[in-house]
Amino acid sequence: MTRLAPPRWLRWTLAGALAALACLMYGITTARAELSLGPHEATYAVTAQDRLVADLGPLGTVVTDSPLPLTLGVRITVHEIPADLSAVDAASFDALAGDLDGYLQFFDTPQQTVRTVAWALAWDAARGAGGAAVVLVAGALGVRALLGAARRRELARAAAARTWEITAGVAVVVLVAATATASSAPQERAALPASAVFEGTALEGARITGRLAGVIDTYSGQLVETYQANEVFYAGARERLLEAWDARVAEQEVADGTGASPSGSPDAPEYVTFLLVSDLHCNTGMTPLIRDLADRIGPDVMLNAGDTTINGTSVESVCVDSFASAVPDGVPFVVADGNHDSRLTTATELANRQVVLDGEVVEVEGVRILGDRDPLETRIGGGTVMSREETPQEAGERLRDVACEVAGEPGLGGYTGEDRVDLLLVHQPAVGDAALESGCVPFQVSGHMHTRIGPDVVGYGVRYVNASTGGATKGNTSVGPLRDSSEMTVLRFDPERRRFVDWQLVEVTPEGEAFVGERQTVPPVVPLPDEVPDDVPGDLPGDGAAPSSSPSGN
Repeated sequence: MTRLAPPRWLRWTLAGALAALACLMYGITTARAELSLGPHEATYAVTAQDRLVADLGPLGTVVTDSPLPLTLGVRITVHEIPADLSAVDAASFDALAGDLDGYLQFFDTPQQTVRTVAWALAWDAARGAGGAAVVLVAGALGVRALLGAARRRELARAAAARTWEITAGVAVVVLVAATATASSAPQERAALPASAVFEGTALEGARITGRLAGVIDTYSGQLVETYQANEVFYAGARERLLEAWDARVAEQEVADGTGASPSGSPDAPEYVTFLLVSDLHCNTGMTPLIRDLADRIGPDVMLNAGDTTINGTSVESVCVDSFASAVPDGVPFVVADGNHDSRLTTATELANRQVVLDGEVVEVEGVRILGDRDPLETRIGGGTVMSREETPQEAGERLRDVACEVAGEPGLGGYTGEDRVDLLLVHQPAVGDAALESGCVPFQVSGHMHTRIGPDVVGYGVRYVNASTGGATKGNTSVGPLRDSSEMTVLRFDPERRRFVDWQLVEVTPEGEAFVGERQTVPPVVPLPDEVPDDVPGDLPGDGAAPSSSPSGN
């Protein structure tokens, strides 16, 4: 009996679908990503085990259910764990305890790590599938050229009659091969009971093998208490922050009689509102608080005055991702990297679509902002070195020259000069001194000092130093419950008069209390000697007579 061949279009459709399936399965089952897990670098690989397995080398493994569909799993190979670890004792635990802050960051925002890993694996899978498709198409074209037209017609007629058998056979081979070649590992003992230690955490239901089980059994109380204390502190601080903001809103409504929020009133000019953070130092416990405050304020722009990380390492990319998740959709996040950040930090910020300042003027929501990364790099245990071939003073002079070139000439003041820079955003306050003293920059924001300074008149401008939003203090980490007050600042800018008009402090204390201050007027700048402003308004915030004393810095 003669077999009826399917239509040509159907045969090509089936061939294309099989090719796409093969490429997709190859991409998925070979997907890998080099990221971090807590304080460690780690390799994430998709497997066909239907489990998530964290391989901790000589310590053992942590096994839990896989979040992936289609019986796919993930194997995490954690690096930088000593291979000669042979016993569970106080000494070995003390060595691991040095990484406790990194583990707290992971447990505090596990969803951010999961999101980052998922995107990385998806991108690698897409790249692998695309590469396989290129190889497959190139191979098919090569075979087609070698066969010749006559031989191709002969084979096509023979294959057409067996289209369905070939389709089924190829599909089975692809699926079996994908399962067999997926990165796999020796079978863990799935019958082990789930560890009760992880109840109520992101690893609830996990099973532990090897020496790590002994560590957990011996020291789990200390670790869990630390984790729980961290959770309780930030949950309470978050509640107090919202209460403090809402109380300030209500107070402002009574004072104005307008139903206004602390950031403005219905009759106020159309100001541009900024939310400023600085020196976060990987304290991801503050992420939900920053997010809540941003949702309440609805800022037009968010500013970061640097030191988002502690050492600028690749494992701290999850910190950058976490803080980026606190920014409302569509709100620009402008960053001037600090001395504890690095080029890796910058790359992660750019991947999160942040505006990273690099020595050129950018315009964001109508505000002209100038800034750059810090000229120094500080690494814990490694000291401070220059990150580029210029000192902080030379970096400041370079930024001054850029600002003055934009202004056209020094001395335009706050009432003229439509093209002048509105804001200088740097990490170290001293880097902005030259620009402030030149008269080419009217307002500077910075961090670095871990204490709030100003706003004060410096030269012919105003400087404001934000304290650490991560609650960092010298010699102590910023992870866990706050050791010092966390501060954020709300700034408002008048686009018509090209000046910052007021600022407002938001503070969270180490006791878990929160305070929202009143709006305070930004002091007026000192007019330049040759500046004679016309029609100086006197009824808007920040106006007043110029100080008679000589300007001085902090």
